[in-house]
Amino acid sequence: MILFKLPFNDKYYSVHGNSSETAISVVSFDEFERLDFKGNIVEIKKEEILQNQKFSDEINSEILDFKQESKDEYLTKLKEVIDFINENSLQKLVYSRQKINEFPEKKINLSQTFLNLCENYPNAFVYFFLDNGVCWIGAFSEILGIFNKKNKDFETMSLAGTLPVKENWTEKEIEEQKPVSDYILKILEKYNSKIHSSETYDHISGDIKHLRTDFKIKTEEKYLENLISELHPTPAVCGIPRDFCKKAIANFERYPREFYAGYIRIEKEEDILYFVNLRCAKFYKNATKLFVGGGITTLSIPEKEWQETELKSQAILKNLAFYS
Repeated sequence: MILFKLPFNDKYYSVHGNSSETAISVVSFDEFERLDFKGNIVEIKKEEILQNQKFSDEINSEILDFKQESKDEYLTKLKEVIDFINENSLQKLVYSRQKINEFPEKKINLSQTFLNLCENYPNAFVYFFLDNGVCWIGAFSEILGIFNKKNKDFETMSLAGTLPVKENWTEKEIEEQKPVSDYILKILEKYNSKIHSSETYDHISGDIKHLRTDFKIKTEEKYLENLISELHPTPAVCGIPRDFCKKAIANFERYPREFYAGYIRIEKEEDILYFVNLRCAKFYKNATKLFVGGGITTLSIPEKEWQETELKSQAILKNLAFYS
């Protein structure tokens, strides 16, 4: 089963029916893994979600003897990453880590956790799926692409740079976001030279904010999958140049990203939507495994990057609902 809520929308949706058509696909960062949910997208009431609640004891696996990256290990690794960026004259490389939150004597109310995220992140895409004992939950705002089947509009965004809402932007965040916008523009130009771009503005997500620029072109549906394959993974979750940074990530990060920083595709009657899978966690019987990362540049300060990932992890952690 899968549940989701769209940004700026207070309705809940699921996939029901015996249709052979794929309504939702969850794609891993490396695109080697894909979960398809077949059927029709239908609205589902909050009362129905509460009547059919799901709990962590329905998940197949447990985390046993997992050694997560300590703060000291993270800071040491990040210094290596920054040296690598300098040696290779990279504009940006995204480095992520996993954070384990164990609850061996408790049970998570997965359905209520989903509803908590929906309530606290009204401008986010929020999802929850439990498929063959595997469970993921996420709430995030980055759009990889939205295609309108009627008017042929394709919209995307560059979203990068992270700070607590009350702090002022520094050169580091501005320099992190700019190459993301440049990267997206170069790709869009292949499909239409007429690109509508917004001003860069603050995108608020709970207690943190990002720099955001929106883009729009007209294109044909037959080009959509090629366009998405060129955009993914964006510099916001990978780095520049893309292929070089993907190889570097595989060397620096201790664990596979799985569905983190992949994308979720939703096909509706009028639109096809793609969301980058950030601010997410994989759930186990006895723990959550959160994925948090940041864009690293030559201006990055390791201690500050650690604090940023800790702040990002709270998106899920502070919304966990325990069974009572």
